Amino acid sequence: MWGLFGFERTEYPFELFGLPHIAMLLLTFVVAIYLFSNRKKIREQSTVAWTYSLVGVLILGEVTFHIWYFAHGEWDITVNLPLQLSSISMYLCAAMLLTKDYRMFEIAFFVSMTGALIAMITPELFLGYPHMRFFQFFLSHMAIVLACLYMLWVEEFKPTFRSVWRAFVALNIIAFVVWNINNVLGSNYMFLNGKPSSATFLDYLGPYPWYILSLEILAIGLFLLIYGFVYWTENKIQKQ
Repeated sequence: MWGLFGFERTEYPFELFGLPHIAMLLLTFVVAIYLFSNRKKIREQSTVAWTYSLVGVLILGEVTFHIWYFAHGEWDITVNLPLQLSSISMYLCAAMLLTKDYRMFEIAFFVSMTGALIAMITPELFLGYPHMRFFQFFLSHMAIVLACLYMLWVEEFKPTFRSVWRAFVALNIIAFVVWNINNVLGSNYMFLNGKPSSATFLDYLGPYPWYILSLEILAIGLFLLIYGFVYWTENKIQKQ
């Protein structure tokens, strides 16, 4: 029982695209479809419940992550500061949901959702189902994706073409700040000073530091792809 909360990586290894991994990806897709299909009903009846439920999952995911590390005496300033893109995304999304600020939405929608989707598809995760860390990781990232889609479909915040570039500039400012912190602490937040030790999509983007340039190109490409999908979807909805 306690092994499900332990720090031993060999007991519950994570299997990339194993059945539990695919199940969590499908669950995210199903909830997203439900959110889209019931957006009008949610808008009329339960925006407060959805807002605070998503904020609650985001905060709980971050808190349990730090408690887990502290409980095992593994918390380290070079690893556990909220400077990974996933942690930054959680705070951005929580602030976006609570403030309903459009500028916050522009950044979170592209930066947070893109980062969360990539993390869910190729996670840097060493512990698999049914370990606590497996659920904490996927539920937190699922909440990031759903928070962005909630703001789009329920709160009806619409990104513009300029939003793509504002988000891209914001991402680079965040990366520059984190890179400087890495140089001071000897850390590797946002993987700006080296690739992660586990297999991720970064392995296909070239050696350090060239994969960072590849990430820049990939980021703007994904931002534009998401914007194109939103633009196409909105046109389809308006024609109904």
